[in-house]
Amino acid sequence: MHRAPSAGFAQGHRIVVITDPARRAELAAIAEPWYLEHGHQPWISQAPVQIAIGVRESFHHERYQQDDKVEADGSEIPWPVPFWWFDSGALLMLLQLAAANEGLATGFYSPAPPDELAALAAVAGLSDDVALAGVMTLGHAADDPAVPREALGDRRKPLSELVTRID
Repeated sequence: MHRAPSAGFAQGHRIVVITDPARRAELAAIAEPWYLEHGHQPWISQAPVQIAIGVRESFHHERYQQDDKVEADGSEIPWPVPFWWFDSGALLMLLQLAAANEGLATGFYSPAPPDELAALAAVAGLSDDVALAGVMTLGHAADDPAVPREALGDRRKPLSELVTRID
């Protein structure tokens, strides 16, 4: 977390590392049914570590109301991108890269229904002023031949569609 991006060094990230089996089971009971209903194997309930990634938006606003960050008229900058969410995505990526470097597998889930997100945040023990971005699973990859890796490859767009190079 000490190297994670933080707009204006607002430090709005909050993470909760969950290894307690009962809490992990509570998280899975909330989020995993959708995956099971759509034909996926259980993966949330199988992860030995789950990391809830939270964001405290107000830290960003507080930081950008300080003298060195305000506009010339004393107002807070306009936020064309809500950097508290952008920063949480960058933090997720850093955690995933660190895990991959250690030979571990990760996943990420963040249900769309607000009541499910609120329930996950409550299980993770996040305070009311911290919004849950989602939960990263962490563990050793399963050797599961049922995972349709070839099907994923068929959907992969060519690099030429994703990257534009200007020399």
